[in-house]
Amino acid sequence: MIKIAVASENEMVTEHFGHCVNFNIFEAKENEIIKHESVPNPGHRPGFLPVFLNDMGVKVVISGGMGGGAIEIFNEKGIEVIVGANGRAKAAVEAYLAGVLKSTGSVCHEHHHHDECGN
Repeated sequence: MIKIAVASENEMVTEHFGHCVNFNIFEAKENEIIKHESVPNPGHRPGFLPVFLNDMGVKVVISGGMGGGAIEIFNEKGIEVIVGANGRAKAAVEAYLAGVLKSTGSVCHEHHHHDECGN
């Protein structure tokens, strides 16, 4: 079983990981989604969200964009990061499970321009 978190605005993938409204958490077994829940973003502060999601057992994080610091912390914890995603959160997870969702490497560098992150 694998747990996948999608940084979201309700049901849609968000452009900036740290400023998402919620995380859609999907559990998958044998490439099939078996459980889904939405967890509110507990707040953006440097280094907190990677630890929060790791403690939930998340092994993959999907987002539109993400800062390099967060990516580094996820990598240190052995959590795969997929950035450059868009559309519905469930569709992104289904694409990931099918092996067709690939990371574009969309790294956000400027927090005060978070609305400009993306491809």
